[in-house]
Amino acid sequence: MRQWPEENDPPLSTIEKALKSRHYWRMPIHTATHSDLQAWVALRAQLWDDTSLEQHRNEALALLAKAPGESIALLGISDQSDVRAFAEATLRHDHVNGCETSPVAFLEGIFVCEEDRGTGMGHMLLTSIQSWAKERGCSEIASDAHLDNLASHAFHTALGFQETERVVYFRKLL
Repeated sequence: MRQWPEENDPPLSTIEKALKSRHYWRMPIHTATHSDLQAWVALRAQLWDDTSLEQHRNEALALLAKAPGESIALLGISDQSDVRAFAEATLRHDHVNGCETSPVAFLEGIFVCEEDRGTGMGHMLLTSIQSWAKERGCSEIASDAHLDNLASHAFHTALGFQETERVVYFRKLL
């Protein structure tokens, strides 16, 4: 029986190491449905903790209600059938900062439970989102992160995203 890796094998990436050592490469990913709402909303609340559970629920329901093919929410499920991660994406047909084509798949959010980070689950979710996007004719995927969210910047960079610009939004009451 072959042991992996062998002495002469090429060096492994961090993700490959995690996938081989913790076996998360087998963790099922499935499309979110109404029956997943409670667990999915709980994870959304961990990612966006400044938003109420009711608003998270409403946003998740709105995502599920979009026209077929216009959005997707994927969940990473543990061996114990627990939802451990999610990724949400939509097709954007308007201008997306830093992109040159339309439509663009937009990664609206991605989250992996803290104890599961570094296992490759985020990579697997993104790979699935990218496949979904390609099936819809997209040649670009975009995302965003708050300026001070350096962990998100590092995550995006590690998965091949390139920073395109930094933006500060303004508003004025009328």
